[in-house]
Amino acid sequence: MTRQIPLEHSLFEPLMNVAMTPVFATSTHKSQFKTGSTSDLYDDLFSEITLAGQAQQCLQLIAPILRDLSEGEHDRWLTLISPPNQITAQWLRDTGLNRERILVLHPSGLQSSLELAQDALRLGCSHTVVSWFNPLPYAARNLLTTAARMGSTQLLNIRQPSSI
Repeated sequence: MTRQIPLEHSLFEPLMNVAMTPVFATSTHKSQFKTGSTSDLYDDLFSEITLAGQAQQCLQLIAPILRDLSEGEHDRWLTLISPPNQITAQWLRDTGLNRERILVLHPSGLQSSLELAQDALRLGCSHTVVSWFNPLPYAARNLLTTAARMGSTQLLNIRQPSSI
């Protein structure tokens, strides 16, 4: 099953200055990609970006994405699951993110970041959950996508070097 992600809802729109052609077809059009399941990589609830470079460069790349997600007309939270240590409350303020619309969550006790992300997605209190899983195995991605579907929540996974 494939779906179109309209450009006006793209997580990467703040970084793009050029018009983009949609990659996915809508349910009313024929698909450009054939997939075997709704939990496939092309699921409309799952997005992933991979960053490479120095920590400051990577932070500068994700800042406009997070800012856009924090400023939207959403009635739910933007939730960050176990963000890198450089993403502090001060960094969030300095980059112009709306701190009143952001939850920063870290696992406690025996709970893993994956379990915390699943819970945040499944509960549906967030419009988008941002995670930093690297790597994100296919089975874990499927668990997160299933939880996202249950909570009608989008997931953005950011893969970046461990030095960040």
